[in-house]
Amino acid sequence: MAETADRNSFRDFIPFIQIRVIKKMRLYHRVAILSSGLQVVAMVLASVISFGAAATVNESVHEYTLDNGLKLIVKEDHRSPVVISQIWYKAGSIDELNGTTGVAHVLEHMMFKGTDKVPGGEFSKRIAEAGGRENAFTSRDYTGYFQQLQKSKLPLAMELESDRMRNLVLTEEEFAKEIKVVMEERRLRTDDQPRALLYEKMMAAAYQTHPYKHPVIGWMNDLENMTVSDAKEWYDRWYAPNNAVLVVVGDVNPKEVLALAKKHYGHIKPRPLLPLSKRKPQTEPLQAGVKRITVKAPARLPYLVMGYHAPTLRNPGTDWEPYALEMLAGVLDGNESARLNRELVREQRIASSAGAGYDSTARGPGMFYLEGTPSEGKTVADLEAALRREVEKLIRDGVTEEELARVKAQVVAGHVFQLDSMAAQAMQIGQLESIGLSYRDEDTMLEKLKAVTAEQVRDVAKKYLKDERLTVAVLDPQPLEQKAPRAPPAGLRH
Repeated sequence: MAETADRNSFRDFIPFIQIRVIKKMRLYHRVAILSSGLQVVAMVLASVISFGAAATVNESVHEYTLDNGLKLIVKEDHRSPVVISQIWYKAGSIDELNGTTGVAHVLEHMMFKGTDKVPGGEFSKRIAEAGGRENAFTSRDYTGYFQQLQKSKLPLAMELESDRMRNLVLTEEEFAKEIKVVMEERRLRTDDQPRALLYEKMMAAAYQTHPYKHPVIGWMNDLENMTVSDAKEWYDRWYAPNNAVLVVVGDVNPKEVLALAKKHYGHIKPRPLLPLSKRKPQTEPLQAGVKRITVKAPARLPYLVMGYHAPTLRNPGTDWEPYALEMLAGVLDGNESARLNRELVREQRIASSAGAGYDSTARGPGMFYLEGTPSEGKTVADLEAALRREVEKLIRDGVTEEELARVKAQVVAGHVFQLDSMAAQAMQIGQLESIGLSYRDEDTMLEKLKAVTAEQVRDVAKKYLKDERLTVAVLDPQPLEQKAPRAPPAGLRH
């Protein structure tokens, strides 16, 4: 159980996005999750199994574009009289400027403060009165808002959401209160969480120029000096129909959904924004050697993270390395019998936990992670050496076909249930669309993942898991302070 808890905590703060997801196929929970490319591809695999081998994952999906540039994607799922409505804005912390880090997340909070038509607090109240659930999420690459309701209440969700796309009222008074909530959230989820703090400082060291070096929640100094004008400038720049994707999944008629979208969103004017493909590239300079940082913080145990710069998916049809990296992560840490757990935890007992992670789907560059906690009597240096030996052994001896087949099968089996959730289906579509890919790429991604060979897994390990790409972060545990855990701040939505 300790091993599972450790692994989950690692994934909980990479890449540290504030996002609400589905738990046990039914409910949105406000938690931080890993936006993993492996999860996206796995859900594609699961959808094929769930709905029949002869069916394609896109056959029930309908795509429209309104005159003002708003993209609408509707996926029919008639198993229950429920609908999920999500609006995704192609703006996240990657788009923030120095001095205003965290503004994307702050604006997400402010979006619930009301319009002239729907005063503060009324949005959530009306959704709740209709028997629905709602919330929002901010990531490095995008910001989103969702409602889950009985299907007859979809007009209500569209009416409320479209109203705040352009009519949000931002006041000094409300901002002054909400920025304090965000600062307390930062203390609760980063400053008081040693592993989250380690990851934040590791990212700041690993990236020299790319915006991924900044935390989604923002640096405290930027939050302390942020003004309502900063939030308004962000809102006025990015919150526009031609920078958004509206995803609707559920027991709906696509033509009726289109008519609703035109009614509620069609009158909103677009803004002069470049599409993702034409925004200025932000390329990270090549690293010239190993970077190392040590973070001292109150904690019970030491902790090690090794991050290697790696590519992300750009062309789903021609790229192969991101798929091979996904499978590499699975070979090392895809199941209880995977290499790191088997060798380092159970057999050698060098680590009490050990894992690997990789995110292939992102607007920016990727990173491949190795991580773990040394066993009692072992050091972080012992663990790093052991992780390096496992990588060297994989490069030297390769991956067996049996190993690769098991990983592929377990990825599918482990994620089949996710397609039973309408919200998970909507998240899958929205994420791909918001990072410059398309839901139409799902079939291609499936075939490419299935086609990964053992030799390709070996090749990407040899190419990317080397010191020229590596940042090593070590948590040096300090004595724990005897104080009560910090309570979540009043008004915290996630």
